Amino acid sequence: MPESSHIVFFDTTLRDGEQSPGCTMHPAEKLRMAHQLAALGVDVLEAGFAIASKGDSDSIREIAREVRGPRITSLARCKREDIEAAAKAVEPAGSSRIHVFLASSDLHLEAKLRITRTQALEQVAESVKLARSYTEDVEFSTEDGTRSDPDFLVKMIAIAVQAGASTINIPDTVGYTTPAEYTALFRMVRERVAGSEDVIYSTHCHDDLGMAVANSLAGIEGGARQVECTINGIGERAGNAALEEIAAALMVRRDKFPYTNHIVMTELYPTSQMLSELISFGCSPNKAVVGANAFAHESGIHQHGMLANPLTYEIMTPESVGANATNLVLGKHSGRRVLEQRLSELGYPLTRDQLDTVYHRFTELADRKKLIYDQDLLGLFVHDKAPTLTH
Repeated sequence: MPESSHIVFFDTTLRDGEQSPGCTMHPAEKLRMAHQLAALGVDVLEAGFAIASKGDSDSIREIAREVRGPRITSLARCKREDIEAAAKAVEPAGSSRIHVFLASSDLHLEAKLRITRTQALEQVAESVKLARSYTEDVEFSTEDGTRSDPDFLVKMIAIAVQAGASTINIPDTVGYTTPAEYTALFRMVRERVAGSEDVIYSTHCHDDLGMAVANSLAGIEGGARQVECTINGIGERAGNAALEEIAAALMVRRDKFPYTNHIVMTELYPTSQMLSELISFGCSPNKAVVGANAFAHESGIHQHGMLANPLTYEIMTPESVGANATNLVLGKHSGRRVLEQRLSELGYPLTRDQLDTVYHRFTELADRKKLIYDQDLLGLFVHDKAPTLTH
């Protein structure tokens, strides 16, 4: 079977993202967000962790009943009660998936689960088979996969594939790996696990070392064809790989990543904004792709380049991701040209001499005031030494 050129986007904003402090959403908010994620074009929507609470189970079931487009999934441990709860929650969906997981690292097996490797392999086989009895689409994740013994990891994945898992996720659960290591890991597993050609491998990266997106892209280079991510990168600890950053990277660097996907790029910014409204905080201003400063320029050198040709300092347009137009911010780093343009837009075209005088006063003001507004610019003209202008 030829290697697929399509990347599946698995969104876990409503599950892994919501587990982060400050990111809890009420059922109505989760449903609203789920509809927006469907509009964004995500392929798989992890709506929650059904066994966690009755509220979570009911919320998943409501999303499964009302949201069409994405495949709706619930997370489940390798336990019968988890899998049965997940199956019941996603039952109304047009298309569903059960996502089961078990730790593969010795650290997790010994310290957290207190089970042997043999017991872990038995649980994987039984649980995947049980999940497969409820749905034809079962995903299996090797928790802490990047810190696992490679030989044991291969053995666990092989058993999951034999039991009927059609998607295999190798998570970087604690954000430990590096891009080169993650690429090599996927290549190694795909070479050593029988039947890999019939399985979709998936990334799931956390940002503890700030490499979640880089690692996700590295996983694609290693043969992964599903990426698990969240809007604004929310999630446990430092967060998950940010969906909008992965999507933008695939768009801008199509020369390196010649793959298709279903993401509607112009919905990225609106989706980010909706999430910020629903949880207790927005993304950082300097957040890539969707941050307030992602398309803002204050430096005079950058502003001059932007006025000449936006491609000088922007590798994508704000419109391409659904954001507002480029913002040339006026501040102490701004040059004469952008000041001249803004004053002209306000109805004050200047001669060269007038611009020199006003620019001098502008820089003095900018040294004292962090934010410069239009009324501040107009105030430059009422100074007793300001040039006389005709409006």
